[in-house]
Amino acid sequence: MTHDAILAAAERIAPFVRRTPVLKLEHCAGFPIQNDFFLKLECLQVSGSFKVRGALNRLKTLDANVTRHGLVAASGGNHGLATAYVAKQAGLSATVFLPTNASPLKEQKLRQWGADVRYAGAVWDEAHEAAQIFAAERGAFYMHPFADSAIVAGQGTVAVELLEQVPDADLYIVAIGGGGLITGMSAAIKAVNPDVRIIGVEPTGSPTLHASFAAGHVVRLPQVTTRVATMACGRTDESIYEAARRTVDEIVLIEDEHMIQAAQLLWFEFGIAADLSGAASLAALMAGAVKPEPGQRIVGLVCGAGVDGVSN
Repeated sequence: MTHDAILAAAERIAPFVRRTPVLKLEHCAGFPIQNDFFLKLECLQVSGSFKVRGALNRLKTLDANVTRHGLVAASGGNHGLATAYVAKQAGLSATVFLPTNASPLKEQKLRQWGADVRYAGAVWDEAHEAAQIFAAERGAFYMHPFADSAIVAGQGTVAVELLEQVPDADLYIVAIGGGGLITGMSAAIKAVNPDVRIIGVEPTGSPTLHASFAAGHVVRLPQVTTRVATMACGRTDESIYEAARRTVDEIVLIEDEHMIQAAQLLWFEFGIAADLSGAASLAALMAGAVKPEPGQRIVGLVCGAGVDGVSN
């Protein structure tokens, strides 16, 4: 993963994605934020999350013969939506495997975009295995959500925009599922400003990179218990782990309830409909898992849209 690859991805996908806005969180009665804190609203992105950036970059770098039997993905929701969206735009079929803990509303949206939705297993890793077998049998192209350099380069384009929108940030807080987003973003950010601090956030029920960092190698979690399907991953990829070790400064853990509370606050005070992964950056601050120094300018992401804060 190189900075040049991320810049090339940004140019490649620019005509097809939205340059999402940044909101400074202030005048917030429910959680008095002492530092300047900016949220990039990728919940307003095409397909509802940053995931479309990676899916588009991957598709734009593939030969048509590779995709003629369609696209296949395994997802907790957002990557599947991105895959279904780009497939629809390209006139391709899309089959998306979901774990049983995926949001029913995201399943509904997948079907509206014409995806063939199938359930396999209780967590993403089991859906991933089923999707790989299906793709191999059908000769379809499997869109891995994070173990793919083109996907990760696409996710890194979030940071290309942020470096222009908030050029003097000191600290980035990024939600982690499989690790593709934080890996792509940190590669772009540290290439420009190696002194910036980057902190990843994982649920206590899916501490994938946290456990791997502690062990000094990639580990498979014995179980995944988080209810946040978009952040549930039992094992990351070796290349993601190695890249993250070089560029991610720290990984903190938070409870699912912390993300629910943050999603509720985003909706109640700002009218932002975030899924639980989209509330993770704010949740890490609210829970005290991240303790910024006075004067630090902080950037987080609402990385995915949802009604978790609306319905709770």
